[in-house]
This record gives sequence, structure tokens and C-alpha cells, in this order.
Amino acid sequence: MFQNLSDRLGQVLDGVRGKGRLTEDNIKDSLREIRMALLEADVALPVVKDFIGEVRERALGAEVLKSLTPGQVLVKIVHDELVRIMGKAEPLNLRTQPPAVILLAGLQGAGKTTSAGKLARHLITKQSKKVMLASLDVYRPAAMEQLRQLAGQVEANFHATESRDPVEIATSAVDAAKRQFVDVLILDTAGRLAIDEAMMDEVRRIHAAVNPIETLFVVDAMTGQDAANTARAFGEALPLTGVILTKADGDARGGAALSVRRITGAPVKFLGVGEKSAALEAFDPQRVAGRILGMGDVVSLVESVQEQTDQATAEKLAKKLKSGKGFDLADFREQLAQMQRMGGLESLLDKLPGMNRVPNAGEQAQRAAKEFRRQMAIIDSMTPAERRRPDVLNGSRKRRIAAGSGTQVQDVNRLLKQFTQMSKMMKKMQKGGLKKMLRGLGGRMPPGMF
Repeated sequence: MFQNLSDRLGQVLDGVRGKGRLTEDNIKDSLREIRMALLEADVALPVVKDFIGEVRERALGAEVLKSLTPGQVLVKIVHDELVRIMGKAEPLNLRTQPPAVILLAGLQGAGKTTSAGKLARHLITKQSKKVMLASLDVYRPAAMEQLRQLAGQVEANFHATESRDPVEIATSAVDAAKRQFVDVLILDTAGRLAIDEAMMDEVRRIHAAVNPIETLFVVDAMTGQDAANTARAFGEALPLTGVILTKADGDARGGAALSVRRITGAPVKFLGVGEKSAALEAFDPQRVAGRILGMGDVVSLVESVQEQTDQATAEKLAKKLKSGKGFDLADFREQLAQMQRMGGLESLLDKLPGMNRVPNAGEQAQRAAKEFRRQMAIIDSMTPAERRRPDVLNGSRKRRIAAGSGTQVQDVNRLLKQFTQMSKMMKKMQKGGLKKMLRGLGGRMPPGMF
């Protein structure tokens, strides 16, 4: 989401990072470029003015001009101000007598229903809560059925009703949650294509009827400055306690993440970073500021690996290698699948320090992700015996596999060559040659990656 902003700020700050001395003139030039970068990222104008004003005041003070490393100090000031405008990381407040009611509000298409499912999964898997979902959208066709299916996927309860009155559905859901000893009740309200008084009146009445502990505004990160205007309208209508920013994995410019706290006064609590139910990240301004400035987010990377890695599968592979049975194509496919579950190579690289300075890193990651999907399709077209023993693959088998996966025989040969190289690395790793393996991997990565 922050790729363009990260690139622009990276270029500006790289120009001052190594300087032994900064003057008022080159600080002003840098601030002008930073201002343009923020405006191009669709950050709301009042937020840009506030940000630049604070950075200018600190940058032109003794803190920078008298520092031994003024360029580095300026980078820190920009980082600190990014954190300040995004606010503090604030978790959900569930400190109330169960059920804790969470009300989701926002425009149609912002991702409220999918966010309801993701939030339910987050609470179930990370906080061991018993969760119920209820749809108050009586207008959109199949809205209730969509939420019912999401509830089944994440193993949450679902409140079914024949009522067509959103307020009545909300109050009956609260009663049902009490009877079933549910910890958290998530209410998915209806949206509109644009803000209108009827929608605002309905959501106000729902809020008054159930008195939720959390009222979360769900906004699409792709809407840019419009997100600030929508946020302002909902903030005036409801006592918002937080924001969920959806579609943060797309090519949004990032302005919404930097603007919405200032506009609504409510903290961003979650980022939706994909389509899957697990693709919801707790929002941490420190980490996001680090990503924007190319410092990476290693903590999030480690958390993602821990959450998405199947421990049993990893242990099984370790035992297999230790016993000398070797690494086969089924294991290779599982490694590719685990990377996909973590958001793909692009998501992983986004969290590594310094990747914003690698030329065309995003494009290279996209090409690699496409190649990984092709490789998985090729392996899926093989028989179990062929995956275990790829050495049996002759010309006719390769043609069959290529036809079954929609690829060329050359693609099958390239996969087998890469698999052979990875198998050799695994053997070196098994013998303690981890350093050699890393050197070998670095030689085969795209230029500039290592």
C-alpha cells in the first residue's frame, strides 16, 4: 500500500541521510519534496500541513543543526512524526460484561462483511473468544447468507432471523448471544454507495439500541482523500472507537492510513491485507512508519511466519531430512504454499529492511509470485509417485504434465532444475552448511535482492 510513498520519501531522505552538515536551505528543499510526496499519496491537506509544520519546527532547531549526524536525526524526526499523526496502537476494548458488542459501520463495498469474518477469526484464534456474527443488512441481496458462510469458515456462531428490521435483529442478536454465553457479538450493518441521512439515522438507532463497547468504522484504503470525507461524516454521526482499513494489500497510495486518525479522532486498529480470513493485521504505527521509511517490519514478518507455518508439517519435514529420506516435490510444493499463505513474496519483502531501495523490487516479487503459482500448478499435475521420485520423469511424462498445468515442457524442466538446486541446498543445510546454502541462494535471487 505504501510503495509509492515509501519510494518518494526514501529518495528524499537518502539525499540527507549521509550528509555531515545540513543547512536551512537543504532542509527546506527536503520538506518541500516530502510535502509533495504526502500529497501524491492522497494524505488529507490539513494532515500534510500539520505534519510539515511539526517536522520543520524540529528540523530547524538545534536537534538537527547541531547534531553530529544531522541526516540521521532528520530521518528519525520524520519517523516520529509519522507515528504521531497515526496515533498509538490501541487494542480492542472488550472489558465489559459479555457479550461485548462490536458494531461495524461504513459505506457499501468497503469490506464490512469480510472484515466481520476476519475479526471473528482473530478473536477466536488469538484471544480464544466465543464469537457470534449477525447481519443487519436487510437490503443487499444474499448479505446475510454471505456472513453465514463466513461464520462457518471461521467457526463462529451465526444469528439467524426472519426479521427485516435492523434494530430488531440487533437486539435479538444480543439476547441470543447472552443465552449462548457468547463472549463477543459482531454486528455487520448495511452500507450505501454514498452517505445519506437514511443510513446515518439507521445506524444511530442501532447504536442506541445495543450500546456497543466498540464502534468500528470500516473504510477502503483505495478511496484516498474520499476516505477522510467519509470518516468525518461517520465520526460526526457515531462515537467511533476505532477504524479498520481494508484492501491495504492493494496499490492504494496510503493516504487514508495517515489521515483517518486526525479526521475521526479514532485510532486505526486493524489493516485488512488480503482476501483470506487470516488476512487481518493489528495496526501498529511504529511498524507502519518503519515500512514507509524502508526500515522494514521484522516483528510482523516473524509473527506472520509463526502464525502461518504449520508446525506439524515443519517437524515432519525436519525428521524426514534428518532420517536421510530426502526432499521431494511434495515438500517443495508445501514450502511454496506456505509462502502464499503468508501473503506471497511481495508481502514478505515489504517487511524486510531496505527493500524500498532495491530497484524494481515489487515488480520482481510479482514476477516471482507468478512463477511460484506456475510451479505449484506443474506439481499438482504430477502423480504422487512422480512427486516422490522426479527422476522418473521422461519426455512423455513431461509433456503430459505440461498439458495438464497449462504450461510448456521448458517450464517443467526449469522447475526440475530449481528443485535439484534446492535439494542440494537442503543436503548442505543438513550437514551444517547453512552459510554455504545462503551464499548459493543469494547467487540465484534476482539482482539487487541480496
